[in-house]
Amino acid sequence: MPTKKISTSQLAKLKSLEVKQLFNELKTVGYINRANELWLLTDLGQQFGGEYREHKKFGRYIVWPENLLIDLSSTSKKFLSATQIGERFKLNAKKVNQLFNELGWIDRSQNGWQATNSGLSIGAQQREDLDSKTTYVVWHDSVVKNLRFKQTILEFLGHDAEAHSTDKSLSNFRQKFEAKHRTLDGHYVRSKGELIIDNWLYMNGIVHAYNRQLPIRTDMLSDFYLPSGKVYLQYWGDDKGETEQNLRNEIRSVYQEHDFELIEVYPSDIEKLDEVLPIKLRHFGIKAY
Repeated sequence: MPTKKISTSQLAKLKSLEVKQLFNELKTVGYINRANELWLLTDLGQQFGGEYREHKKFGRYIVWPENLLIDLSSTSKKFLSATQIGERFKLNAKKVNQLFNELGWIDRSQNGWQATNSGLSIGAQQREDLDSKTTYVVWHDSVVKNLRFKQTILEFLGHDAEAHSTDKSLSNFRQKFEAKHRTLDGHYVRSKGELIIDNWLYMNGIVHAYNRQLPIRTDMLSDFYLPSGKVYLQYWGDDKGETEQNLRNEIRSVYQEHDFELIEVYPSDIEKLDEVLPIKLRHFGIKAY
């Protein structure tokens, strides 16, 4: 029988704690994060069973398993800088920030680095150097154990990350189709539609990744990722036709749940990409040549 899930205030009562104390403990272990006067459920909090629920009157709130484990000894209670994280992986701070940027967890601002919503869900905290007026981001120490961050480092260093992926995701349907179409920039893609999209992006000078793992615990691949706009591009088709509606909705829900930006392209768009894509890309600050 599934464990009953209750609100934070109910959990505090069950544990004989003040609600404020429980919120502080949940933040300390990295299950929640505070941003814009709101409590956010983190990736780690989801791993331990936290979920969002909606209340008609009070809006979104978080529920937890009644038997939620809160192990305060599991964290150093200190936030880590990019330099400190880099020391653990033998990378310099610049490379660490570049990897966080590629994952979509931070973005460049006028004065430095800014945490994104996705970064906040991993435990990012925004900071400012009052002397230099530069902005930077520090991280809950659980980030060094984050599956996707570690996988990205392995891929960046050229190590075999394939063994670190499971085979239990929404991306399984893609593995039915062999990536046999070679694009101009050397990618191998699964369909002619993806080939045309990839070539269009390449010819228009738009940096893109193909089959990029989403930075979430669930194993799910994006068709394309455009790092300059922090946006994913999904092609709803293959050489056999259009992706069926239920699967589209299932995949969309994952993007929505994690606040990932998404551009959608249909088979009917393929012959008019010059009309369709520039408009969609402009919304994310991406200009095509």
